[in-house]
Amino acid sequence: MKSIQEDIEQACDVLKRGGVILYPTDTIWGIGCDATNSEAVKKVYEIKRRADNKALIVLTDSMTKVDFYVDDVPDIAYDLVDLSEKPLTIIYSGARNLAPELMGEDGTVGIRVTREPFSQTLCHRYRKAIVSTSANVSGEPSPALFAEISEEIKQAVDYIVEARQDETDAARASSIIKLGKGGLVQIIRE
Repeated sequence: MKSIQEDIEQACDVLKRGGVILYPTDTIWGIGCDATNSEAVKKVYEIKRRADNKALIVLTDSMTKVDFYVDDVPDIAYDLVDLSEKPLTIIYSGARNLAPELMGEDGTVGIRVTREPFSQTLCHRYRKAIVSTSANVSGEPSPALFAEISEEIKQAVDYIVEARQDETDAARASSIIKLGKGGLVQIIRE
């Protein structure tokens, strides 16, 4: 078995080459790629057999990096991320510096700041946002554990992270909120 450090290095190498990884996050296992690479993002859509008009979310390791991907981060976003007791994806207006395929038709993007050690270190080492979408074909149930991920998904990615594959505690998807103009907060998923 690889060390966590080796696992992260290998995952980063695959991401840099435009590849797609299967990796543990602060929620469920995710399919990921470089969030700035259009070709890699297209591969993720193909693997999931997902319509490309459905936006994907991205992970980063800090609110500082969110500033790079969003024109104007509302002040409340910092408080929401700091105070949230569970993983929280925030949909922001004014997405930038990301593959256009990731963005909603209205120019929004969903970003989650991960605090889970593996995905946080991966994001920190990669230094760019990483796509994080559930490790399933669209329309099928999201796998709560690595053991529930289909062979089809495993065969389609370029690298499968070894860390956390043996966990038996079922993970849950993040909460999702959308921040609108004038401080409007809309709950999308609790």
